[in-house]
Amino acid sequence: MTRRTVRVDAQFFTELDAQLGEARGPNGEPSASDFLLIELPILAEAFAERFDDLLRLYPARDDYRYLVAGGRLVYAVVVVGQRTDDDSILLFGIEIDLHGPQEPPDNRRPPDPAHTRISGEVLDAGPVIG
Repeated sequence: MTRRTVRVDAQFFTELDAQLGEARGPNGEPSASDFLLIELPILAEAFAERFDDLLRLYPARDDYRYLVAGGRLVYAVVVVGQRTDDDSILLFGIEIDLHGPQEPPDNRRPPDPAHTRISGEVLDAGPVIG
């Protein structure tokens, strides 16, 4: 296994700052500093140790990879990195999902799984567990 040096490009910080502010959000959302201290070391370590096992960003380019991960402070994060000429990894892209899937609008709400309509008859499926 090859362990590579990981660096972070200025574009990464620009994208991070655009998604998370300098201060924590009103509902406890993390700041960019929180993310850098808590999430980034784990993500950088994954790129350092497992770059070749990560998903390819472009099928014909072996030097671009991305990682999709759950976080401690965020629901999910996608980080993009490139292996450079000196065999180090440059992280340059990030997309953060703070909250995960949201409740669909009422007019698009999926049917109640406790009731199933078959041929016009409503069957009670019992209580929903979980």
